[in-house]
Amino acid sequence: MKTYNKLVRDKIIEIIKSKEENCKYRILDNDEYRKELNKKLQEEVKEYLEDNNVEELADIVEVIYGILNSMNISIEDFEKIRNEKKDKKGAFDKKIFLEEAD
Repeated sequence: MKTYNKLVRDKIIEIIKSKEENCKYRILDNDEYRKELNKKLQEEVKEYLEDNNVEELADIVEVIYGILNSMNISIEDFEKIRNEKKDKKGAFDKKIFLEEAD
């Protein structure tokens, strides 16, 4: 049996079992879950930086949604925070690269 020791998407166990394969898994407590979500975020960002693949961006967003859910923050509340910050400081659309400032 191959060792993974990582957080996986909700249907992975179902998929493994549908192939009549065996697996060992457990349900994490909230502290472990947050820790593993953070590790998963690092993993997905690393994969995106290596591949520049839009599917990796989708994985990053899914992990972020998981983090928000673990913090009891709705996507709507998150978007409100994101938009407030965007209104105050802007986005990254203009490709501005700050070299120096006083």
